[in-house]
Parts: sequence; structure tokens; C-alpha cells
Amino acid sequence: MAGRMSGKRVLVTGAGSSGEGWGNGKAAAVLYAREGAQVLAADLRIEAAEETRDIIRAEGGACEVVAGNVAKSADCAAMVQACVDAFGGIDVLHNNVGIAETGGPVEASEESWNRVIAVNQTSVFLTCKHALPHMIAQQRGAIVNVSSIAGLRWIGFPYAAYSASKAAVLALTQNMALQYAAQGIRANCVLPGLMHTPMIKAPLVDSYGGDLDEMIAKRDRISPTGKMGDAWDTAYAALFLASDEARYINGVNLPVDGGLVARCA
Repeated sequence: MAGRMSGKRVLVTGAGSSGEGWGNGKAAAVLYAREGAQVLAADLRIEAAEETRDIIRAEGGACEVVAGNVAKSADCAAMVQACVDAFGGIDVLHNNVGIAETGGPVEASEESWNRVIAVNQTSVFLTCKHALPHMIAQQRGAIVNVSSIAGLRWIGFPYAAYSASKAAVLALTQNMALQYAAQGIRANCVLPGLMHTPMIKAPLVDSYGGDLDEMIAKRDRISPTGKMGDAWDTAYAALFLASDEARYINGVNLPVDGGLVARCA
């Protein structure tokens, strides 16, 4: 372990993968642990969190797990308390949970809209509501929220609720960054671009014509680098923002997109 997060207590929501392979939360949790953090891996599915825990422990790291729904305030409070109980406090809150549902205002149902807003947007409000009092008491902390470049721009198909929720996360993050800066608490966003993770497969394939291989090939072609990024690209950006190396970085929206936003600006 290189030690960039030595002594840090980190809560990662959505720390399990939604399918086979490496999702953003799973990679982030493992990377934090590799850098010396004690990790509380939270996920809606306890078995997903346990898979992440087992990887961390097999590498000699420290990890505990908790199951919970980030769209429920009581569950978010329990996640934060589990981190405090396990490790004595919370230094980093990494908000990773997100779901993808497509469609514009006409195509998407009200139920879909409400579900996406609750999971992608309200969850950040709720986890911060319960984590911030601990950070305020210790006069230090870092919040890393995973948003998306879809919060900044059209990405090729109707994505109304997802885009709206991710844009809201940007605004919420900057609001918190300024409100709590004088109390030693930083808040920043990572904005993944076109990433090759388990999350993209089932929810998005129909928006690319229904063929998974063609979807992957098309997303690779769209990227300025000729290749999508992956969960580790997101995780390394989050690691930097959570670490003391970024101690004077606050209220930043960091695209991790191979230059896609810059090319289409």
C-alpha cells in the first residue's frame, strides 16, 4: 500500500458492482484500501458489498460492509453510523450510487423520473446530511460525488432524468464546498464520460440500436482517445480529490472523459 489514504476512514456508497467486472464504486473502494484507508463498503445488495470486502481483505486491507438504500434517510444515517462504529469516525464520503434510465419528458414515466432523482440526486443530499455533522465536529473531511458529463451536455440520446440528476449533483457539491470550506471540509465532483463498466450494458444498449458489441464500438469511436475509459480512471480521479494532495482543491468538477467535453465545447 502506498499510503496516500493512510489513517483515513472512508464510506463508499454503491461499493459493489452492478454486474460482472469492475464498477466505479467497487474500484474506488479497493483503491482507497490499497492506499491505506479503512473502508466501509455500502451497497443495496449486501452480497455485492461483500465481494468488494473480500477483495480488499485478501489484499491485506481493512473493510466492513453494510446494506442500505441511499434513497432512504434512515438507511443513509445507518451507513454513516456503521462507519463511525467500525472505525471511530468518517473522513471521506464517496457518493457513487447511480442508476441509468433513458427517455425524454414524453417517453419517460413519472415513476422513472422520480426513481432516478431519488437514487442519483436525493441520495447525495441524504448521505451528506448525516455525514457532515461528524466532519464538522472534527473540522475536517472530504466529499467526493460521482456525477457525469451528462450533467453538462447532450450525449447522443434522450437521458432527461439522469442528466438532470447529475447536473443537480454538480450544483449541490459546489454549494456545500463553499458552505463548509472554513470548517476544513472539501467537496468535489468527478464527472465520468463514456466508460466501459457493467452499469452501461442493460440500461443503455437499446439507445444504441440493441447490439451490445456495436454499442461498445460506437462509444469507443465517440471518445477522442478512440477508447472508452473504465472504472479505474474514475477511481484514480476520486482518490486524488479525496487525498490530502488535493487539500486546496474545493468545489471542482473534474471531467474524466478523454477530452470529450472539451472537444464539444
